[in-house]
This record gives sequence, C-alpha cells and structure tokens, in this order.
Amino acid sequence: GGRRERFRGLVAAMAAAEAGGAGCEHYRRGCLLQAPCCGKFYVCRLCHDSKEDHQMDRFKVKQVQCAKCKSIQQAQQSCEDCSSMFGEYYCGICHLFDKDKKQYHCEKCGICRIGPKEDFFHCSKCNLCLALSLQGNHKCIENVSRQDCPICLEDIHTSRVGAHVLPCGHLLHRTCYEDMLKEGYRCPLCMHSALDMSRYWRQLDDEVAQTPMPTEYQNMTVEILCNDCSARSTVQFHILGMKCTSCESYNTAQDGGCRMALEQ
Repeated sequence: GGRRERFRGLVAAMAAAEAGGAGCEHYRRGCLLQAPCCGKFYVCRLCHDSKEDHQMDRFKVKQVQCAKCKSIQQAQQSCEDCSSMFGEYYCGICHLFDKDKKQYHCEKCGICRIGPKEDFFHCSKCNLCLALSLQGNHKCIENVSRQDCPICLEDIHTSRVGAHVLPCGHLLHRTCYEDMLKEGYRCPLCMHSALDMSRYWRQLDDEVAQTPMPTEYQNMTVEILCNDCSARSTVQFHILGMKCTSCESYNTAQDGGCRMALEQ
C-alpha cells in the first residue's frame, strides 16, 4: 500500500516536471507552497503533513515558489516573473492551485469543493455541500460532516474524497462506503440498513417459509428490536432471521431471551 502510493506520487511528480510544473499525486500545479509553520516548500499541504510532525494551515500561506523559474513571490495565480500559470483554478482563500475541475469556494463550508457549483447545495444543518438530488431528500444530522468517517477514522469535511450520505443521515467517504458494501449492508454507527433491502427481505421470507424449525422450537418466541424503524416486536424465533412486525425488515436484534409460547 505505502510503496504503491509512493510510486504513484513519483510518477505524478515526473509527469509534472516534464510539463514544466510541480505536481504530486494530489494536485497538478506549477508552484510550491511555502509552509507558514516551518518555512519549507511543498507541492501541497497533504505532502507537507505526511513528511512533517505538524500540519500546514492552508489559509495562512502567503508565498509560493514558481516551479519553472524558481522565483519566490506572493501567492497568486500566475508567476510575476515568467508568467507561467500556477493553476487553471486558484482560490485566494484556500490557496488551492489545481487543474480545472469546476471547483468553487463554499463560504459556509469554509473550503473549496469540486463542482460544478450549480449541481450542489449547502445543507445548513449537516453543514456540508450535497448533491442537488439530496435536497429535501435526506435525513439531517447537525454538523455531521465534522465527524470522522467511522470506517477509516479520517476527516470527512476537508477530505478530497467525496462523502456518501446514508439513509440514516450518517456520512462515509464514498470509497469507504463501497468497501463496506463488500462486507455488509448496515451503517457502522447505528446499524440502520445502508441501502434498500426490501427485495432481499422478500427472498428471506421465502427461505424462512421453506425452512421449518424443529418441533421443540416451533412455539418459541423472542423479543426483537428493529435497527431500521426502532420498533419492538415479539415474534417466533427462527434461525434464519426474525422479521420486524412494523416495517417488515429482517435487520433486527434479539432483545432478551427466548421463551416458549403458551399452548392454546
């Protein structure tokens, strides 16, 4: 993993050098940033943070070094000496230089986002820019983007990886969500189903119906708690799963011990 990342970073840097600019695995740009904390020059804050024992404050960057003529100057989009462009996109607040990805600076997020801007809206409660398709169509959790991803335990709000909003309202990195689906279907925080499972529940209905329990278990009941709707039910125990009587989900957990139903 680490060796592969270093190799990708080297290839990116070589490609940028051939193009007459600086670059890394994270960004394509024609300058180096001078870290306000230690005075060292790095292609980006992520490269700085991986090498140093402290983090670079991108908002305090004041000077950059042109990768072509090596001139050190005030942060700006083009070199004042050789006129080479440092980045197709430049934000004077975040000091972000990069190739054009339809980026825009969101004042409420406080950072730049990959656009185009017209395809996103800022949810004030979640405190995050989300796709327009989610406007009025997602469960809000206050400041949810300020929590770390429960899969990789890394920051979501400032991550270069997009966020995926689960039906329960919790956020995961998009890549972490895809990895999660290879192992399971539930939110790692609240255990709510992370996608529509209704088709699978109907298949499970058939499997339960075709798999009768042994005689000694047929009158056994158990209390369950549904992870999807939070309803409590008393249902017949079955080894394959126990269905919520409220929302018909099999995403349930046993809540207490089994007991034998009284025979009529």
